[in-house]
Amino acid sequence: MEISQIIPHIEALVFASDKALNANDITELINNAFGFLEERITLEQIEAALEGIQEKYSTEFYPFELKQSGGGWQFLTKPTFHTTIAQLNGDKFLKRLSNAALESLAIIAYKQPITKGEVEAIRGVNSDYSIQKLLEKELIVISGRNELLPGKPLVYSTSRNFMDYFGINSTEDLPKIKEVLADQIVEATVIKPEDFTDNSVFEQTTDAIAEENEQAETPNTEEETGDFTPETDNEDFAPENPVDNN
Repeated sequence: MEISQIIPHIEALVFASDKALNANDITELINNAFGFLEERITLEQIEAALEGIQEKYSTEFYPFELKQSGGGWQFLTKPTFHTTIAQLNGDKFLKRLSNAALESLAIIAYKQPITKGEVEAIRGVNSDYSIQKLLEKELIVISGRNELLPGKPLVYSTSRNFMDYFGINSTEDLPKIKEVLADQIVEATVIKPEDFTDNSVFEQTTDAIAEENEQAETPNTEEETGDFTPETDNEDFAPENPVDNN
């Protein structure tokens, strides 16, 4: 079967699925649908077809596109139409996570699997409410227990919905810690005298600097006129031919 014949079936599968489909899922579903036994569709053919579909919907003619998100392929509305479709769900669609929830979620994303106690140790505050909210929004899941810690506490990991929420295909797509910290580097603010709102402060500062420069440029008159007498108890200044008074 030609790739051009496979493409509509792939589009139908991705469109109808309530979760992201990866290339392996699509390959199996296509082969099962046509009952291929000998000349089965290969993974390479499916991947080539996906690239063709992605290129097709990348044009401005379509308001949606095929993207890898949530661990597989999905049809997603393009960002340009965010304001338009936001009207369908009102405030719920626009509601964002609180700073506390984002902090907890970031720690879980980078440290998973992790216990609530470890999250609180990093944040320095109680995180019961944040963890509960993240569970309710299905951004994190309970992935087991830490058998090595006393009481075997629950451990948390990010969910598939987490990847959908942030538009990534896997946790490997998260920015590296070094990249995040590099973006936060801020140069120190240089304060100049003219930045002061009080002009008298600026004038006093400039006068003091001018006086110091004037003193530095004033020559030492004693050294220039030859009236300077070195210390006689210093061997470096002792006369070459001392006079014998005897």
